[in-house]
Amino acid sequence: MSEQPQARLAETFAEVEDALQSRWPETRLEPSLERIRAFTELLGDPQRAYPVIHLTGTNGKTSTSRMIDTLLRARDLRTGRFTSPHLERINERICIDGEPLTDEEFVRAFNDVAPYTHLVDESQPHPLSFFETIVGMAYAAFADAPVDVAIVEVGLGGVWDATNVADGAVAVVTPIAVDHARLLGDTPDVIAIEKAGIIKPGATAVLTQQLPGPAEVLLSRCAEVGATPVREGLEFGVVSRVPAVGGQLLTLKGLRAEYDDVLLPLYGAHQAQNAAAALAAVEAFAGDEPLDADLVRDAFARATSPGRLEIIRRSPMILLDAAHNPHGAETVAAALDDSFSFSPLIGVIGVMADKEYEAVLAAFEPLLAHVVCTQNSTTRALPAVELAATAREVFGADRVSVTPRLADAIDEATTLAEAGEAVGSSIGSGAVLVTGSVVTVGEARAMLRRRERTAGG
Repeated sequence: MSEQPQARLAETFAEVEDALQSRWPETRLEPSLERIRAFTELLGDPQRAYPVIHLTGTNGKTSTSRMIDTLLRARDLRTGRFTSPHLERINERICIDGEPLTDEEFVRAFNDVAPYTHLVDESQPHPLSFFETIVGMAYAAFADAPVDVAIVEVGLGGVWDATNVADGAVAVVTPIAVDHARLLGDTPDVIAIEKAGIIKPGATAVLTQQLPGPAEVLLSRCAEVGATPVREGLEFGVVSRVPAVGGQLLTLKGLRAEYDDVLLPLYGAHQAQNAAAALAAVEAFAGDEPLDADLVRDAFARATSPGRLEIIRRSPMILLDAAHNPHGAETVAAALDDSFSFSPLIGVIGVMADKEYEAVLAAFEPLLAHVVCTQNSTTRALPAVELAATAREVFGADRVSVTPRLADAIDEATTLAEAGEAVGSSIGSGAVLVTGSVVTVGEARAMLRRRERTAGG
């Protein structure tokens, strides 16, 4: 192994980003907890300083994490939240009391752990990865705050995920489907074995509705380790949901009580299910008494989930959604059909080359009048011309155009949505959906918000 340089304290946010990104990327994995265990031991095992609510699953983790966070803060608890990936800026991953670390706090969190990174690098066959390092930063920052409870989303899988050095008092498993097949397996049942690894002895496992195979795997894991399963549709769930202006009105069955007239300002049946899972997780964490109904209503009314069917602009409306796998795309398509009636709806899609993008395109085909194929700025992005070749097979050549630069693609889609009649629809009812990748949506979000600030200022 080559000799690792001594850790140097960072002075700026850019230096921290550079130091983290010079390590193994999140897409490169070596399944072992040895490095992260060595790291957290040197840090004094900060992940044991507070109770943890741990989340895994294929889709819905970040939205559910954010709702759990909002509910816990409504109960006057100080929270830490770790989610990934980020949309726009890396410090979004580590939040305390619902707010990302400031640039200065992020630099301080890095410098607190930096002296120990090279010790791990020197003692292990492989150096700490980007993800392992930022997990250590998060756990240490939460202990330093200190927080009353941490909400921790896995990065990938479960058993070997760096976050899994923590033992969740509550483990939440959102719906399991195929994603990251090369790393996790190519069937939901195999993937469920990996994700079940976050369910620890004595924990409460909040299990959302699953396919039969994954459900069996998760329940077997609960039996094996003595965890208590609570299941969507049995112990908790969505009693009713009605699309409403700005979101949906819900009645939720929790573990301790039923809560009605819950306004959730997020769109789609999947967000209602995420809300039910968040509620069950907080009830399981809080004990045997029901939550205050007004507190629950107030917390859910303040729920946000950036980049998840987020309306970033009106006239014409531009929505952002980070769907990047077939299950996510199907879920978003159903939510669009359920909550909106755009004509035409123009898609701006940019994907990663290692994703099942043909199935993503197929999921959106019934809803999109036209798709503008583009690409984000990362090296993992599929070139727009290659995406367009597949899109033409799904949509037909006349419904596909290619505009590699994302800003230009959004402008083209906006023009098509405003024109309306150009694709056979009435003027003024069109909208744009930007989707296909978290990175694509993050870059679009930053650009559109920058434009709004410029226009407003």
